[in-house]
Amino acid sequence: MPIEAALIKPVVDALLALLQRGEKATLKRNADTALREAIRELLLANPDENKAQARIAIAKAAGLLSEDVLLAEDMLQKHRATKARTAGKAGTGRKRKPATAPDATIGSRKPVARRKPPAKPEG
Repeated sequence: MPIEAALIKPVVDALLALLQRGEKATLKRNADTALREAIRELLLANPDENKAQARIAIAKAAGLLSEDVLLAEDMLQKHRATKARTAGKAGTGRKRKPATAPDATIGSRKPVARRKPPAKPEG
């Protein structure tokens, strides 16, 4: 019996190593996909920052340490900085002109008396 147990352990260890390798490969593939989606999201006109940050965190958790992770983090940081800087601007970027008070001379004039049209002769 001890001989069989000694033979089974290496086989089980080899199978577990293969399964873990497969899981790691799947995890890295999913992390690559998440990272590509995060970068694509950040390139949109109105990106969802939380979604992009979550996808970057997935890639980091999977152990990806590539230039793409750094690029995505840098893009997210720059987008947040730009968003904070432009939050109060109007759509056109121009300042509104302040409302001016009406001129004092316009309201002080007397109304002009209207002339009556000449009477028509009867007849």
